Amino acid sequence: MDENVAASGSNDDDGIREQDQLLPIANVGRIMKQMLPQNAKISKEAKETMQECVSEFISFVTSEASDKCRKERRKTVNGDDVCSALAALGFDDYAAPLRRYFNRYRDLGVDNKAANQDKANNDSNSNEDREEQSSLKFSMIGISKNSSMRPID
Repeated sequence: MDENVAASGSNDDDGIREQDQLLPIANVGRIMKQMLPQNAKISKEAKETMQECVSEFISFVTSEASDKCRKERRKTVNGDDVCSALAALGFDDYAAPLRRYFNRYRDLGVDNKAANQDKANNDSNSNEDREEQSSLKFSMIGISKNSSMRPID
């Protein structure tokens, strides 16, 4: 029996299946594809490896942010907690751009709510629209789509 098949259905100590702890592979593949040239192909193994890595990274950062909230006797993790966790874990190069993104997101919050309402009513985004939105998100945090995902200073 294949190890991956056996592992994907297994339960860990918390009773949570491994597949439920990972980001959906389709989403991971979509994000990877956005950062590569249009004609690039991504192997299943590369997607699975990235899926495990990003899921572990998110758990690592979330755990640190959660610890901070627990120490401050709060129950809700917010964006500032995530930025602080990134900095505390040595990811300062990413904490600063993420903080800038959160600030811009908060500034645009009212406009985004109205835009999301319009989007829900007019749910016909083309691939070009999605790519433009992705580029906007990356540019808001200072990352060029054609770069190697390193923040721009």
